[in-house]
Amino acid sequence: MDFRATPGQNAGMRHTSPLRLAVGLIACAVCLIITRAAETPAAPALTLRVMTFNLRFASLQPPHAWPERRPIMKHLVEREAPDVIGTQEGVYYQLRDLAADLPVYDWIGLGREGGSRGEFMAVFYRRDRFEPVAYDHFWLSDTPEVIASKSWGNQIPRMATWVRFRERATGREFIFWNTHLDHQSEPARQQAAALIRDRIAAGDQTVPLLLVGDFNCFGGASVAYTRLTQEAGLTDTWFAAPARENEDFNSFQNYEPPKHHRERIDWILARRPAAVERAAVVTYEENGQTPSDHFPVTATVRF
Repeated sequence: MDFRATPGQNAGMRHTSPLRLAVGLIACAVCLIITRAAETPAAPALTLRVMTFNLRFASLQPPHAWPERRPIMKHLVEREAPDVIGTQEGVYYQLRDLAADLPVYDWIGLGREGGSRGEFMAVFYRRDRFEPVAYDHFWLSDTPEVIASKSWGNQIPRMATWVRFRERATGREFIFWNTHLDHQSEPARQQAAALIRDRIAAGDQTVPLLLVGDFNCFGGASVAYTRLTQEAGLTDTWFAAPARENEDFNSFQNYEPPKHHRERIDWILARRPAAVERAAVVTYEENGQTPSDHFPVTATVRF
Protein backbone atom coordinates (compact mmCIF):
# COMPACT_ATOMS: atom_id res chain seq x y z
CA MET A 1 0.00 0.00 0.00
CA ASP A 2 1.32 3.45 -0.88
CA PHE A 3 1.12 5.78 2.16
CA ARG A 4 2.44 8.84 0.35
CA ALA A 5 0.10 11.74 0.56
CA THR A 6 -1.44 13.16 -2.52
CA PRO A 7 -0.86 16.86 -3.31
CA GLY A 8 -4.30 17.71 -1.93
CA GLN A 9 -3.56 15.93 1.32
CA ASN A 10 -0.26 17.81 1.70
CA ALA A 11 -2.05 21.11 1.35
CA GLY A 12 -4.53 20.25 4.11
CA MET A 13 -1.80 19.16 6.51
CA ARG A 14 0.39 22.31 6.30
CA HIS A 15 1.31 23.96 9.61
CA THR A 16 -0.32 27.29 10.53
CA SER A 17 1.85 30.18 9.38
CA PRO A 18 3.74 32.25 12.04
CA LEU A 19 1.78 35.37 11.04
CA ARG A 20 -1.59 33.73 11.63
CA LEU A 21 -0.41 32.34 14.95
CA ALA A 22 0.76 35.80 16.11
CA VAL A 23 -2.53 37.41 15.11
CA GLY A 24 -4.44 34.77 17.01
CA LEU A 25 -2.37 35.22 20.16
CA ILE A 26 -2.78 39.00 20.04
CA ALA A 27 -6.56 38.64 19.67
CA CYS A 28 -6.69 36.31 22.67
CA ALA A 29 -4.62 38.72 24.74
CA VAL A 30 -6.89 41.65 23.85
CA CYS A 31 -9.97 39.64 24.82
CA LEU A 32 -8.37 38.69 28.13
CA ILE A 33 -7.49 42.33 28.92
CA ILE A 34 -11.01 43.52 28.11
CA THR A 35 -12.54 40.75 30.23
CA ARG A 36 -10.35 41.53 33.22
CA ALA A 37 -11.03 45.28 32.89
CA ALA A 38 -14.75 44.57 32.91
CA GLU A 39 -14.35 42.44 36.02
CA THR A 40 -12.29 45.10 37.88
CA PRO A 41 -14.61 47.01 40.23
CA ALA A 42 -14.87 50.75 39.61
CA ALA A 43 -13.53 53.16 42.20
CA PRO A 44 -16.19 53.76 44.86
CA ALA A 45 -18.19 56.93 44.55
CA LEU A 46 -17.07 59.77 46.79
CA THR A 47 -20.10 61.63 48.13
CA LEU A 48 -19.47 64.73 50.21
CA ARG A 49 -21.85 66.98 52.12
CA VAL A 50 -20.13 70.35 51.92
CA MET A 51 -20.77 73.61 53.76
CA THR A 52 -19.38 77.11 53.36
CA PHE A 53 -20.05 79.33 56.35
CA ASN A 54 -18.94 82.86 57.17
CA LEU A 55 -19.03 82.66 60.97
CA ARG A 56 -18.89 86.40 61.68
CA PHE A 57 -16.01 87.18 63.99
CA ALA A 58 -16.59 86.62 67.69
CA SER A 59 -17.45 89.97 69.17
CA LEU A 60 -18.31 89.89 72.87
CA GLN A 61 -20.48 92.99 72.56
CA PRO A 62 -24.24 92.67 72.05
CA PRO A 63 -26.25 92.51 69.98
CA HIS A 64 -25.32 89.21 68.30
CA ALA A 65 -22.44 88.58 70.72
CA TRP A 66 -20.57 85.32 70.28
CA PRO A 67 -21.81 83.77 73.57
CA GLU A 68 -25.37 84.20 72.27
CA ARG A 69 -24.62 82.79 68.84
CA ARG A 70 -22.31 79.94 69.85
CA PRO A 71 -24.95 77.36 70.92
CA ILE A 72 -27.08 78.16 67.86
CA MET A 73 -24.11 77.57 65.57
CA LYS A 74 -23.46 74.24 67.30
CA HIS A 75 -27.06 73.15 66.78
CA LEU A 76 -27.03 74.20 63.13
CA VAL A 77 -23.87 72.24 62.30
CA GLU A 78 -25.09 69.19 64.20
CA ARG A 79 -28.39 69.29 62.33
CA GLU A 80 -26.81 69.70 58.88
CA ALA A 81 -23.95 67.23 59.60
CA PRO A 82 -21.57 68.32 56.83
CA ASP A 83 -18.51 66.21 56.07
CA VAL A 84 -16.30 69.24 55.49
CA ILE A 85 -16.82 72.95 56.21
CA GLY A 86 -15.01 75.97 54.83
CA THR A 87 -15.33 78.75 57.40
CA GLN A 88 -14.50 82.42 57.04
CA GLU A 89 -13.94 85.22 59.58
CA GLY A 90 -13.44 82.94 62.55
CA VAL A 91 -10.85 84.09 65.08
CA TYR A 92 -8.70 81.71 67.08
CA TYR A 93 -10.65 81.47 70.34
CA GLN A 94 -13.92 81.26 68.41
CA LEU A 95 -12.61 78.34 66.36
CA ARG A 96 -11.42 76.61 69.53
CA ASP A 97 -14.90 77.06 71.00
CA LEU A 98 -16.47 75.59 67.88
CA ALA A 99 -14.07 72.63 67.92
CA ALA A 100 -14.91 71.97 71.57
CA ASP A 101 -18.63 72.07 70.77
CA LEU A 102 -18.25 69.74 67.76
CA PRO A 103 -15.87 66.95 68.85
CA VAL A 104 -16.49 64.83 65.74
CA TYR A 105 -14.59 67.48 63.75
CA ASP A 106 -10.96 68.47 63.58
CA TRP A 107 -9.73 71.61 61.84
CA ILE A 108 -6.82 73.24 59.99
CA GLY A 109 -6.20 76.96 59.65
CA LEU A 110 -3.90 79.95 60.04
CA GLY A 111 -4.65 83.55 60.95
CA ARG A 112 -4.39 85.95 58.05
CA GLU A 113 -1.98 88.10 60.08
CA GLY A 114 0.13 85.01 60.74
CA GLY A 115 -0.03 82.44 63.53
CA SER A 116 -3.16 82.84 65.63
CA ARG A 117 -3.59 86.51 64.69
CA GLY A 118 -6.49 87.78 62.62
CA GLU A 119 -9.31 85.96 60.92
CA PHE A 120 -8.91 82.38 59.64
CA MET A 121 -10.06 80.47 56.56
CA ALA A 122 -10.35 77.40 58.81
CA VAL A 123 -11.38 74.05 57.34
CA PHE A 124 -13.32 71.67 59.58
CA TYR A 125 -13.62 67.99 58.65
CA ARG A 126 -14.99 64.78 60.13
CA ARG A 127 -12.01 63.14 61.78
CA ASP A 128 -13.50 59.64 61.65
CA ARG A 129 -13.92 59.77 57.86
CA PHE A 130 -10.96 61.80 56.56
CA GLU A 131 -7.30 62.39 57.26
CA PRO A 132 -5.37 65.39 55.87
CA VAL A 133 -2.34 64.37 53.81
CA ALA A 134 -1.18 67.89 52.82
CA TYR A 135 -2.21 71.51 53.34
CA ASP A 136 -0.99 75.04 52.79
CA HIS A 137 -1.96 78.70 52.93
CA PHE A 138 -1.19 81.67 50.70
CA TRP A 139 -2.12 85.33 50.51
CA LEU A 140 -4.14 86.93 47.74
CA SER A 141 -1.51 89.42 46.64
CA ASP A 142 1.43 89.92 44.28
CA THR A 143 3.56 88.12 46.90
CA PRO A 144 1.40 85.15 47.91
CA GLU A 145 4.00 83.52 50.15
CA VAL A 146 4.45 86.67 52.28
CA ILE A 147 2.32 86.52 55.42
CA ALA A 148 -0.31 89.28 55.64
CA SER A 149 0.67 90.73 52.25
CA LYS A 150 -1.89 92.70 50.28
CA SER A 151 -2.12 94.31 46.86
CA TRP A 152 -4.68 95.52 44.32
CA GLY A 153 -6.42 98.04 46.61
CA ASN A 154 -7.65 95.88 49.49
CA GLN A 155 -7.07 97.44 52.91
CA ILE A 156 -6.89 94.16 54.82
CA PRO A 157 -5.02 90.97 53.91
CA ARG A 158 -6.93 88.20 52.20
CA MET A 159 -5.86 84.58 51.95
CA ALA A 160 -6.74 81.04 50.91
CA THR A 161 -6.26 77.72 52.68
CA TRP A 162 -6.29 74.35 50.93
CA VAL A 163 -6.23 70.81 52.32
CA ARG A 164 -5.77 67.50 50.53
CA PHE A 165 -7.85 64.82 52.25
CA ARG A 166 -7.85 61.03 52.08
CA GLU A 167 -10.99 59.08 52.87
CA ARG A 168 -9.96 56.52 55.46
CA ALA A 169 -12.29 53.74 54.27
CA THR A 170 -11.48 53.85 50.55
CA GLY A 171 -8.21 55.72 50.16
CA ARG A 172 -9.85 58.16 47.73
CA GLU A 173 -8.46 61.70 47.88
CA PHE A 174 -9.81 65.16 47.15
CA ILE A 175 -8.57 68.73 47.51
CA PHE A 176 -10.60 71.34 49.40
CA TRP A 177 -9.95 75.07 48.90
CA ASN A 178 -11.39 77.81 51.10
CA THR A 179 -11.13 81.59 50.67
CA HIS A 180 -12.62 85.00 51.46
CA LEU A 181 -12.36 87.72 48.82
CA ASP A 182 -12.27 91.41 49.63
CA HIS A 183 -15.51 93.20 50.46
CA GLN A 184 -14.49 96.62 49.09
CA SER A 185 -12.14 96.41 46.12
CA GLU A 186 -13.44 95.01 42.84
CA PRO A 187 -9.92 94.92 41.32
CA ALA A 188 -8.77 92.92 44.36
CA ARG A 189 -11.58 90.40 43.86
CA GLN A 190 -10.76 90.00 40.18
CA GLN A 191 -7.04 89.60 40.75
CA ALA A 192 -7.58 87.21 43.66
CA ALA A 193 -9.84 85.04 41.50
CA ALA A 194 -7.18 84.96 38.77
CA LEU A 195 -4.52 83.92 41.29
CA ILE A 196 -6.69 81.11 42.66
CA ARG A 197 -7.56 80.01 39.10
CA ASP A 198 -3.89 79.80 38.17
CA ARG A 199 -2.89 77.94 41.34
CA ILE A 200 -5.64 75.39 40.84
CA ALA A 201 -4.50 74.90 37.24
CA ALA A 202 -0.92 74.32 38.41
CA GLY A 203 -1.97 71.63 40.90
CA ASP A 204 -2.93 67.98 40.62
CA GLN A 205 -5.68 67.58 38.03
CA THR A 206 -6.38 63.91 38.72
CA VAL A 207 -8.36 64.20 41.96
CA PRO A 208 -11.70 65.82 42.79
CA LEU A 209 -11.51 69.44 43.92
CA LEU A 210 -13.85 71.80 45.76
CA LEU A 211 -13.50 75.57 46.13
CA VAL A 212 -15.73 77.30 48.68
CA GLY A 213 -15.84 80.68 50.30
CA ASP A 214 -17.33 84.10 50.82
CA PHE A 215 -16.57 85.74 47.48
CA ASN A 216 -18.26 89.07 48.23
CA CYS A 217 -19.74 89.15 44.73
CA PHE A 218 -22.73 87.48 43.17
CA GLY A 219 -22.63 83.98 41.80
CA GLY A 220 -23.44 84.09 38.09
CA ALA A 221 -22.87 87.83 37.71
CA SER A 222 -19.28 88.89 38.40
CA VAL A 223 -15.81 88.79 36.87
CA ALA A 224 -14.50 86.69 39.76
CA TYR A 225 -17.26 84.16 39.14
CA THR A 226 -16.41 83.93 35.44
CA ARG A 227 -12.73 83.40 36.22
CA LEU A 228 -13.45 80.61 38.67
CA THR A 229 -16.11 78.82 36.63
CA GLN A 230 -15.64 79.34 32.89
CA GLU A 231 -11.88 79.93 33.02
CA ALA A 232 -10.96 77.56 35.87
CA GLY A 233 -13.35 74.87 34.69
CA LEU A 234 -15.26 74.62 37.97
CA THR A 235 -18.97 73.86 38.27
CA ASP A 236 -21.24 75.94 40.45
CA THR A 237 -22.99 73.28 42.52
CA TRP A 238 -25.92 75.62 43.14
CA PHE A 239 -26.96 75.64 39.49
CA ALA A 240 -26.00 71.97 38.98
CA ALA A 241 -28.32 70.77 41.75
CA PRO A 242 -31.75 69.53 40.66
CA ALA A 243 -33.21 70.75 43.96
CA ARG A 244 -32.31 74.02 45.74
CA GLU A 245 -33.73 74.82 49.15
CA ASN A 246 -34.48 78.50 49.89
CA GLU A 247 -33.54 79.29 46.32
CA ASP A 248 -34.54 82.96 46.42
CA PHE A 249 -32.81 83.84 49.73
CA ASN A 250 -29.78 86.11 49.81
CA SER A 251 -26.90 84.32 51.55
CA PHE A 252 -25.84 87.52 53.37
CA GLN A 253 -28.56 88.92 55.63
CA ASN A 254 -26.61 91.15 58.07
CA TYR A 255 -28.81 90.02 61.00
CA GLU A 256 -31.82 91.57 59.27
CA PRO A 257 -35.00 89.92 58.01
CA PRO A 258 -34.12 87.69 55.06
CA LYS A 259 -34.10 89.27 51.63
CA HIS A 260 -35.36 87.35 48.63
CA HIS A 261 -33.30 88.70 45.74
CA ARG A 262 -31.36 85.49 44.87
CA GLU A 263 -28.09 87.27 45.69
CA ARG A 264 -25.63 84.55 46.65
CA ILE A 265 -22.11 85.64 47.61
CA ASP A 266 -21.22 82.33 49.31
CA TRP A 267 -20.40 79.63 46.75
CA ILE A 268 -19.47 75.97 46.50
CA LEU A 269 -17.64 75.17 43.25
CA ALA A 270 -16.50 71.69 42.17
CA ARG A 271 -14.25 70.23 39.49
CA ARG A 272 -16.00 67.69 37.28
CA PRO A 273 -18.58 66.40 39.79
CA ALA A 274 -20.49 63.32 38.69
CA ALA A 275 -23.64 64.75 40.26
CA VAL A 276 -24.89 67.35 42.70
CA GLU A 277 -27.78 65.88 44.61
CA ARG A 278 -29.03 68.99 46.39
CA ALA A 279 -28.04 72.47 47.51
CA ALA A 280 -29.44 74.81 50.14
CA VAL A 281 -29.22 78.19 51.79
CA VAL A 282 -29.64 77.19 55.45
CA THR A 283 -31.86 79.70 57.25
CA TYR A 284 -31.67 78.17 60.73
CA GLU A 285 -32.36 80.44 63.71
CA GLU A 286 -33.49 80.15 67.31
CA ASN A 287 -35.86 82.68 68.84
CA GLY A 288 -35.07 85.15 66.10
CA GLN A 289 -31.29 84.86 66.50
CA THR A 290 -29.26 83.53 63.58
CA PRO A 291 -25.80 82.08 64.27
CA SER A 292 -24.12 84.54 61.89
CA ASP A 293 -24.81 87.47 59.59
CA HIS A 294 -24.47 84.98 56.69
CA PHE A 295 -26.62 81.97 56.04
CA PRO A 296 -24.43 78.94 55.40
CA VAL A 297 -24.70 77.31 51.98
CA THR A 298 -24.57 73.53 51.58
CA ALA A 299 -24.30 71.06 48.71
CA THR A 300 -24.21 67.28 48.46
CA VAL A 301 -21.67 66.48 45.75
CA ARG A 302 -20.79 63.11 44.24
CA PHE A 303 -17.53 62.39 42.38
